[in-house]
Amino acid sequence: MSAAADFIVSRLEAESDPYRAEAEAQRLGGGLLVLGASVGAVRGTVRDALHKFAPLGRDDIASLASELWAGIVFEHRLAAVVLLQTRVTGLDNGDLTRIEGFVRSGRHAALVEPLCRDVVGPLVRALDGGGRAKAETTIERWAHEPDAWVRRAASLIADHVVAAGADGGATGGVEPWARRVRAAVAAASDGRR
Repeated sequence: MSAAADFIVSRLEAESDPYRAEAEAQRLGGGLLVLGASVGAVRGTVRDALHKFAPLGRDDIASLASELWAGIVFEHRLAAVVLLQTRVTGLDNGDLTRIEGFVRSGRHAALVEPLCRDVVGPLVRALDGGGRAKAETTIERWAHEPDAWVRRAASLIADHVVAAGADGGATGGVEPWARRVRAAVAAASDGRR
């Protein structure tokens, strides 16, 4: 484990609260170990790590997010989301593969929704030209996936990009792209019922 990941993990363990952990585990419905660290503690820990281990480039951020996501602890994964939210301007369409893996294994709205809303949505909106076209194609592929969480992510991202008023879009405009994504999600979901 890298020094930055070790720092975040140890700080979050120090912030654990068994009462909060029990309530949060019930809310999440299982599948992940919950420490009971507050969202504020997660955000503060990530902020402190970014200051302590600066400068972290794009590859460092991606590696750190992957390290944090690799385990089964909710707060570690939430720290990965916060890290990506904090550094979304440094990401590009090449990071969508890693994020797709996070969505596939996330399986909790508390992780998947902020990834879509606060990481992938702004990432897609910020891209232009070929990068935007590749990102839109990737999200459209997600819309056809057998995995319901990946399809849900595609729909959330399309909704977010439209709601944020993104300009243009590489494939003929944001609204038509979002309609294609939503239609593909609906068709794929109907076909799997």
